[in-house]
Amino acid sequence: MIYTKLSVIVGTLACAVSLATAVTISVSSEGGNATNGHQYGFLHEDINNSGDGGLYAELIRNRAFQISERFPATLDAWHSVNGAKLSLKNLSTPLSDALVTSLNVATSAKQGDVGFQNDGYWGIDVKAGKKYTGSFWVKGVYSGRFTASLQSNITGEIFGTASIPSRSVSDQWTEHGFELTPSKDASNANNTFVLTFDASGAQNSSLDFNLISLFPPTYKGRKNGMRIDIADALEQLHPTLFRIPGGNMLEGLSNRTWWDWKNTIGPLKDRPGFSGVWGYQQTNGLGLVEYLEFAEDLGVEVVLAVYDGLSLNGDVTPQNELQAFVDDALDQIEFVCGPADSKWGSVRAQLGHPEPWNLRYVEIGNEDWLAGAPEGWETFKKYRFPMFLDAINKAYPDIQVISSGSYYDGYEIPKPAGGDYHVYAEPDELVLEFSKFDNIPTPHLIGEMAAVHPNGGTGWNGPQQPFPWWIGTVGEAVSLIGYERNADRIIGASYAPIIRNMNRWQWPITMIQFTADTVTKSTSWYVWELLAAHPLTETLPATSEFNPLYYVAGRNNQTNGNIFKAAVYNSTGGADIPVKLSFEGLAPGMAGELTVLTGPADPYGVNSPYTGVNVVKSNKTTIRADKNGTFRFVLPNLSVAVLDTSVQEVERVV
Repeated sequence: MIYTKLSVIVGTLACAVSLATAVTISVSSEGGNATNGHQYGFLHEDINNSGDGGLYAELIRNRAFQISERFPATLDAWHSVNGAKLSLKNLSTPLSDALVTSLNVATSAKQGDVGFQNDGYWGIDVKAGKKYTGSFWVKGVYSGRFTASLQSNITGEIFGTASIPSRSVSDQWTEHGFELTPSKDASNANNTFVLTFDASGAQNSSLDFNLISLFPPTYKGRKNGMRIDIADALEQLHPTLFRIPGGNMLEGLSNRTWWDWKNTIGPLKDRPGFSGVWGYQQTNGLGLVEYLEFAEDLGVEVVLAVYDGLSLNGDVTPQNELQAFVDDALDQIEFVCGPADSKWGSVRAQLGHPEPWNLRYVEIGNEDWLAGAPEGWETFKKYRFPMFLDAINKAYPDIQVISSGSYYDGYEIPKPAGGDYHVYAEPDELVLEFSKFDNIPTPHLIGEMAAVHPNGGTGWNGPQQPFPWWIGTVGEAVSLIGYERNADRIIGASYAPIIRNMNRWQWPITMIQFTADTVTKSTSWYVWELLAAHPLTETLPATSEFNPLYYVAGRNNQTNGNIFKAAVYNSTGGADIPVKLSFEGLAPGMAGELTVLTGPADPYGVNSPYTGVNVVKSNKTTIRADKNGTFRFVLPNLSVAVLDTSVQEVERVV
């Protein structure tokens, strides 16, 4: 971010640009509503290789040659070293019932190193002094040592190696672990992982390998954990809500291939993988426990999604067969928050987490109004949602159950359930969201949202924008401020999808983009971060009209701060907006920190991962209320601002 003195800007704007009529806002000290404290968060599903090859820190692509209904086992990302012959085999003794296909490495050489290498997820970031932790399973008689290394794909330079004594035998699979610490940084991410063995020590001139894994240091040091730089970017958003396990991924391609949480827990060798819905096989390495541990490390609350008998191809589970899925959802909830002596709570305890996780929100299905409509939506309203709602309310009366559709999808949601509203739209359409929930009493989660198409474009008949762009981001801010005005009933807003691998993606608009060695924060990241950094515990009534200035006012009872959040969207002639803001009971001279975000001259400007240039400017200053207790400042067109009186040490001046 670029920080400049806003006092200079405030003092010169009136001379430099045209000003609109001042907006006078008076905020009452009473009559507001308590918020639920979860205004901002995100959804994650494995789209855009955002899980495998992204947030999930595993560096080896196609590490276990997994198969599924849609995807056969392949040698994708694997290459021979020194003439070794690589082939896939389904042995009579597989590594496990879940991982049935393994890699056979054969050689005709009598001596010398042979083996294989892996390109990673379009490269591997190599840093000196960092400890990389790896393992592999092998079967076959071998007397000698294995050598694991990280090497340049361009020059062959070796950055670090590990020598692993063999314990491999003929009749069973043996796991080998190692640690590897590079002695120097790689100049780029075009690197490879290499595993070799001495041909002279292989009794039958071949060995079988499976579950070949390599992790860099992970976020919070979690085993099987998250990539640090991506996790840090998510943590810095100040999220309070985390919707898992995502959208379409939950539903699966059919009712034979839905995201079965029970396949995602336990040892990696017992996870069969998942027939991903976005064009690639998933490992299930990023499973339910990993999601919950990540939420714990972030300090956020989970919205847990459960499969409800509808899949993307329109498969609908008949009413007389649905109880099995209701029972499975109850098992899943018990696994998350049940006591350690319960059936599934004890499984959680055996996996190293005896204490229950906190769980207050459970969502039934995903976008049931979309997949297989109209039958899917009608069966959801007729029997599927009522069956889940009744069972969960009886077993867990303190959990807020959420429908996968909203009031605006034509559903009078039965009490005490809430709804889930999704909006992907043009910026102008997002501005219209500002008052959408003013008179809707039913609680709603804004489960997915983002600006995706330009104003006046072809909408869903054309492509999305390549990246979040500034005017789209300001449109998002207007809708977010509107949702926050109703934060007594809006559970929270989640950006989706949240991250995108720049080497393979299906949905371009994401808050964060990344490669093997870079992370780019979009324009949307900076606006969501600012708004989330100043949470309201109570909204307060205020007097003024809206447009082009949209705002919410309130207080944070934990910091004792008065807070004002605003966005200016398409003012007449692009004029700047003078603001006169007063909080009832606020003493003259009260200090507040004013942060104003502005974008580039081109409203279609983006934070491109190809250039690394941040087009968002952040201007901060401390301003004081005048003798009448009024804050006076000017907000430019297409800007987003927050005034918070709790940030600075307050000095009262009479």
